[in-house]
Amino acid sequence: MSNTHFISPERLTFSKIEEILEKGYKLELSEESTKLILDCKAYLDDTIAKAEKPIYGITTGFGSLCKISIPEEDLSQLQSNLVMSHACSLGNVIPEDVIRLMLLLKAHALSMGKSGVQLETVQRIIDMYNSDVLPVVHHLGSLGASGDLAPLANLFLPLFGEGEVIYEDEIRPSDEILKMFGWEPIKLGAKEGLALLNGTQFMSAHAVYALLKAFKLVKYSDIIGAISLEGYDGRIDPFLAPIHDARPHNGQIETARNIRTLLEGSEFIANEKKNVQDPYSFRCMPQVHGASKDAINYVSSVVETEINSVTDNPTIFIEEDMILSGGNFHGQPLALVLDFMCIALAELGSISERRTYRLISGDRDLPEFLISDSGLNSGFMIPQYAAASIVSQNKQLCTPCSVDSIPSSNEQEDHVSMGGNAATKSLLVCDNVERIFAIELMNAAQAIDLRRPGKSSPFLEAFLGEFRSAVTFNDKDRVMYKDIEAAVDFLAAGKFEEN
Repeated sequence: MSNTHFISPERLTFSKIEEILEKGYKLELSEESTKLILDCKAYLDDTIAKAEKPIYGITTGFGSLCKISIPEEDLSQLQSNLVMSHACSLGNVIPEDVIRLMLLLKAHALSMGKSGVQLETVQRIIDMYNSDVLPVVHHLGSLGASGDLAPLANLFLPLFGEGEVIYEDEIRPSDEILKMFGWEPIKLGAKEGLALLNGTQFMSAHAVYALLKAFKLVKYSDIIGAISLEGYDGRIDPFLAPIHDARPHNGQIETARNIRTLLEGSEFIANEKKNVQDPYSFRCMPQVHGASKDAINYVSSVVETEINSVTDNPTIFIEEDMILSGGNFHGQPLALVLDFMCIALAELGSISERRTYRLISGDRDLPEFLISDSGLNSGFMIPQYAAASIVSQNKQLCTPCSVDSIPSSNEQEDHVSMGGNAATKSLLVCDNVERIFAIELMNAAQAIDLRRPGKSSPFLEAFLGEFRSAVTFNDKDRVMYKDIEAAVDFLAAGKFEEN
């Protein structure tokens, strides 16, 4: 079944997740995971029946209420109460693909058989994903420790008919949708509420979604940077291999090689140059783009580990005959790298805006603001303002979330990661960088056309030809925001072939 992804303990990769989202795969539990879930649930039930001492979150209250034991007849209600009382996410509804990722990643984590959940609970999560019944989750409320408690609670209210869902582009009461599909409300078993809410799936779903976009952005940074270099009549020397072999950072070497490859066969780059040196925003693309690539590669390694981990609490180890309460729900690994990714992406936007500024400055035989009859026409003056404004906002967003901590649960949870805030801002930074790149591309394409009849390389000419089908040459003032939006849409729609 090529259109089905079988959920199992097998490692999830970014390429597989992207394929699942883009091709609309359905999910199905593997036989291996079905057995792991059933065995773990049976072990938990047997352990509870034999237990002589309280087990945190299973026969006790939660957080600072862990000292209160709960009678056996109330264990199911305890778990339902947990989900209802913790469903405090607020603000904007998060993107639908991020909600899909939360469902996918939670089902994947539960499939490892260390959480003690019922098989029907995992199956209902899968049914919701497959039927495109998406719980309403808001972007505020997670401290990024004890897991993403508030947003995960909102995610799982619909399991038993509470909360709201998005179905067929409408927000509707979940009990209405359960009746429509003939789904009985799930009666949560012992530990299940805790297994659902303790976890990092809000943070990690945002991280995956942002990284899938970041992987595209770093490729665009080289392509658009190379077009700007051509438009500015820049030099190839800073991209030649000996310079980068002498300082062999992986990203730096890769970027220099990319620029050289992109410019192969260009008439512009082969022309004799009047200027002996270019500004840093052109000359140092390998060093700046490369450092951001290395940072994003590190971020992706941490996130891939996270999405293939068990992050609820307590964790059940059947073979060791142990139920251990620990801190795998703590979001510090994600909080730190999401802050790092925001900085890496923001720097790509920052250097891009500086190239845009150089292109409109009237240097190197280009008209001021890249327009004829300037004065009557303002040309590309104000798109650079917009880019500068967005760059400034990114700098503000790069204030790290992970250095903050506000104790909660009566000081029982006395250090938190604030990774939820780092996660949501990472999407803002990604979108902002895409807009900055769109503005640079508009300017760079305009500069190239002003240098005609010369030609760039075959690859860049083909790229520019496609772009010109979305945004045409500007010979006099017109409404510019429409061009910027069209350029953003052009970049968003672009696809890169896997190497």
